[in-house]
Amino acid sequence: MAGTGSEVVPLDALGALGAYRARNRLSVTDVAGRESAELSLVPPLFVDRTLKALHRAVSPLPDERIGMIGRAADLFESGTLDGLTPEAYAHRVSRVGGTPISVVRATVTAIAARLRKAHHSVEQARPTGAVHRWDDPLTRGGRAVWVRRGNVFAVHAAGNHPGPHSLWPEALALGYRVAVRPSRREPFTPHRLVGALRAAGFGDDQVALLPTDHTTADALLRGADLGLVYGGEDVVRKYAADPSVLPQGPGRSKVLLTREVDWREHLDTIVASVSGHGGTGCVNTTAVLVEGDPAPLCAALAERLAAVPSLPPEDPAAVFPVQPLATAKALEAHLLHRAQGARAWLGGDGVLDELGDGSAVLRAAVHQLDGPGAPQTAVELPFPCVWVAPWTREAGAGPLRDSLVLTAITHDDRLVAELVEEPSIGNVYVGDHPTYRMESGLPHDDHLAGFLMRCKSVIRD
Repeated sequence: MAGTGSEVVPLDALGALGAYRARNRLSVTDVAGRESAELSLVPPLFVDRTLKALHRAVSPLPDERIGMIGRAADLFESGTLDGLTPEAYAHRVSRVGGTPISVVRATVTAIAARLRKAHHSVEQARPTGAVHRWDDPLTRGGRAVWVRRGNVFAVHAAGNHPGPHSLWPEALALGYRVAVRPSRREPFTPHRLVGALRAAGFGDDQVALLPTDHTTADALLRGADLGLVYGGEDVVRKYAADPSVLPQGPGRSKVLLTREVDWREHLDTIVASVSGHGGTGCVNTTAVLVEGDPAPLCAALAERLAAVPSLPPEDPAAVFPVQPLATAKALEAHLLHRAQGARAWLGGDGVLDELGDGSAVLRAAVHQLDGPGAPQTAVELPFPCVWVAPWTREAGAGPLRDSLVLTAITHDDRLVAELVEEPSIGNVYVGDHPTYRMESGLPHDDHLAGFLMRCKSVIRD
């Protein structure tokens, strides 16, 4: 691949014998419908052969793995890979995925930083009483040993944002061999990351990129020991009962403000939680619950978000995401249908702003609900869309359930304790912290290593 211009670049599969250009190729188009890349789609036989090679392979030693991941971080962040400079890569991602280019650039830095701390991140998940090796001196008296649940890990990658690609390399740090099926919506990030890992020293039989059609996708999961799958509610339902697959679904992240705090002091954080990273992530705020009258907050949110300009995604000042016009119209229609009965402060007449090239900006929407139990609080859309509802102490944690992240802006420690104990709330941020805040070593939806690893007892003479 080369260049930042209008040429169509090939995105080859990266199998156990190196790069492979398939006869069956998918056209990857940008938000204006212009072809940007050709993605090679591999058949089931290719997937099967690659996974068998990964199963046969022997992983490098732990220190070697960590060193290679660190070198890959540098290459991913600042190297020219397959002819693409970091800026050329960011431009492609922005134009194809519709993600503001400033978000792409920041995410590149964040992914590289997380790769450099991969060893630290997985160590946070290891039980303090467990050791790494069976021959650790502590096992002479009997000790738990932390071991992999398998050897080959498959990933059905997300396409809404490049950020989730910071997670699966932790499996390499633990000694897994990894096969990634990229999303058709944005295949550039996994292609670049797998290329960086290989250039840093991981063998072709250690990490692979296997683009497939939908009918072949399940073959990838069947051929691996464990899998990670991103998607909507349908994906969660499909794999909920499969202990070998970890589904990552909607986030429905929320902000709660109790009566004793002044929401005006936290407006910047709320706006950022709604619109940061383009408002496309599972950690973006989709519902705000307020103890008291939510109308003043709705008005302030609407005023701030209405002032954001509509810009193409490659513009450095872009904030809102961009989609092909047909996709944007479908999302707008879905919003207007779901918003029936709610008071629209922003977006009531629609959220589209056409750019004149076949694409449209998805602008923000702010709606006020009558109560915390309104069904719209569970609606998550891939642009800045927030539902604001009144909340009462009597309602308690009920309306806050099923949240990936909950930012609780409150001085009520008893309430915080209740929220932390609630099983369906993934993460609780107390105080002025945006819901999209993520740090190396902190679990996103529990630690990935908690799914990949297990403890077994070892007692020896």
